[in-house]
Amino acid sequence: MATAVDELLDMLFDMIDEAKNAAFSGEKCVIERDKALDLIEDAKKQLPVDLAEARKILNARNEYLAAAKREAEEIRKRAEIEANQMVSEAPVMAQARQKAREVLTHADEEAKKTCRETNEYCVDLLRRTEDALAAAHAEMRQVHNQFRSGMAGGGGGGDRSGSTGVSRMYDAEADE
Repeated sequence: MATAVDELLDMLFDMIDEAKNAAFSGEKCVIERDKALDLIEDAKKQLPVDLAEARKILNARNEYLAAAKREAEEIRKRAEIEANQMVSEAPVMAQARQKAREVLTHADEEAKKTCRETNEYCVDLLRRTEDALAAAHAEMRQVHNQFRSGMAGGGGGGDRSGSTGVSRMYDAEADE
């Protein structure tokens, strides 16, 4: 499942990958600075959206757990009602109590199992979401830092025109 951050980073990658080569260099390229910075900013803005999705998942998990607890309580109450409605004769009553205990035990086990499975699923989903967000964020920071260092003249691209005031080219070779 590709997120908007992934798509923005793919667009930035494609922009750099498809950029024209700089004069007299096979490894250096020229890209539109504003466009690249806009993509990076859009990716930074999208991260809170992805976090909101993670919160929605967590809220859905809590609602699911609450519903499971309500269902277990309803099952328990029905079992009590069934037990109270049974004939009061001693053998039948003992059998009813045993059946009620079994139903309650089964309901409690099912509720615990459902809660445990739901927790495991949500924890795993949140971990994977967190890992994906962290990886996307780290990649975005790396690309952003590399781009800025290249534009600041630290990338080795230099001013090839020989005049001052001309913007420097990004040097992909210096990033490796």
